[in-house]
Amino acid sequence: MRIPPWTEDELVLAGALVVKNGWRELRTGDPEVQELSDLLRSLPLHTPEARSLPSFRSPDSVSRKTTDFMTNHPSYAGKATRCGKPTLLMIQAFTERETDMCLAAEALRDAVGSGELYHIRPRDDEVDETGTSAIEGRLLVRRALARERDPKLRARKIAHVRRQGLPLRCEVCAFDFGRAYGDLGDGYIEVHHITPLHASGVRETKLDDLACLCANCHRMCHRVRPGESWRTPHALRELIQKPTRGAVHYAASASAS
Repeated sequence: MRIPPWTEDELVLAGALVVKNGWRELRTGDPEVQELSDLLRSLPLHTPEARSLPSFRSPDSVSRKTTDFMTNHPSYAGKATRCGKPTLLMIQAFTERETDMCLAAEALRDAVGSGELYHIRPRDDEVDETGTSAIEGRLLVRRALARERDPKLRARKIAHVRRQGLPLRCEVCAFDFGRAYGDLGDGYIEVHHITPLHASGVRETKLDDLACLCANCHRMCHRVRPGESWRTPHALRELIQKPTRGAVHYAASASAS
């Protein structure tokens, strides 16, 4: 069995370690390299068979990955090591939004430490059609989706909207399940965290932190492509209002409401 490629989650953790070290590599004997090696070997991302391989995310391999981050950084003057596109995209992400990425790494560590991530089952919609997960990591997307599907959270948000006398419809495209499907769709809507959980920090979710979305817009807020990640409902609304084919969907959904 071959060692599986590094996932975005693993790269987030390795990148944060390099940033913490001033964009310098860490040697195999460094205690932080050993600690990260142990952490990566425990993550529920690969099969038990892969994780049992002696060389899987060994301290040597972790050290080598920190070298990839250092030598492929734009400010490095020496020769760059060879690494794959996912690593280059992660370097770019840390370069362009270091604080956000370090928060993601911290959220991953917190969720691993609490044991939460080991109890959330994988979902089909945590990855896009190409199999590329969010640049913050598949596990954080998995956690976000699991929380957004909490029936109590959804019920509280729906009750809040109705108390305000507002229509229960998508905040992006205005789609109304009740008008489109009659009794079957009455009272149905999905909820979405406007700001990703890793960026908002560990705190109680307020109703204003949530947006009501149709299934399509919810999926598009979470949909990712290489080098891209989550988007807010506001950003998605601006996207579909551009003069593209997306505008057709917006007009059709608005008319249905």
